[in-house]
Amino acid sequence: MNLVENLEYNTEREHLIIPEYGRHFQKMVNYAVSIEDREERNKVAKAIISVMGNIQPHLRDVPDFQHKLWDQLFIMSDFKLDVDSPFPITSKEVLQQRPEPLPYPQNHPKYRFYGNNIKRMIDVAVKWEKGDLRDGLEYAIANHMKKCYLNWNKDTVDDKAIFKHLYELSDGQINLNTEDESLTDSGQFLKNRVAKNPRSSSSGKKQRNNNRGKKRY
Repeated sequence: MNLVENLEYNTEREHLIIPEYGRHFQKMVNYAVSIEDREERNKVAKAIISVMGNIQPHLRDVPDFQHKLWDQLFIMSDFKLDVDSPFPITSKEVLQQRPEPLPYPQNHPKYRFYGNNIKRMIDVAVKWEKGDLRDGLEYAIANHMKKCYLNWNKDTVDDKAIFKHLYELSDGQINLNTEDESLTDSGQFLKNRVAKNPRSSSSGKKQRNNNRGKKRY
């Protein structure tokens, strides 16, 4: 009967600040806070850090990880533990600060099937000095634009349409219409797309096999 009366329920226990370490760690930290002798308190704190590092032995000797363990020790003590830390002590106010919201890019490209990366590549290309290197980059961008176009639109596209889109997206700074250039054939892109998607061919064979033996009326 006494054993039943002495049972502790989690709802009645002290709240765990970092539950991953468990209640015994929290009790160890609370004990370290209660020690009056500073030398003994430092000794116990280092012992706790050592035990915390044993949970992940492959990281315990990494300086950044050691800093993290000391930060967690102070957090678990609610910053009441007064010991000599080998690292700068992060204040409670700094940890509770809310991070500044990150600006979410609101891009609404005219030709969405090309994606935002194409526009970034074009912006880089127009900054390069004119020459063979820039010509090669412009041609590679146009080829990639054609591949993106075929992925989301028709099975064929005229190169002049790609050159026109490239001219518009570069604000007139890249004009391949004036050159006798031809991009990779559309059939090559479609051939590569089919080769990378074996399900299409296997599903077709499976469908043909399922149709065998069925009566036709």
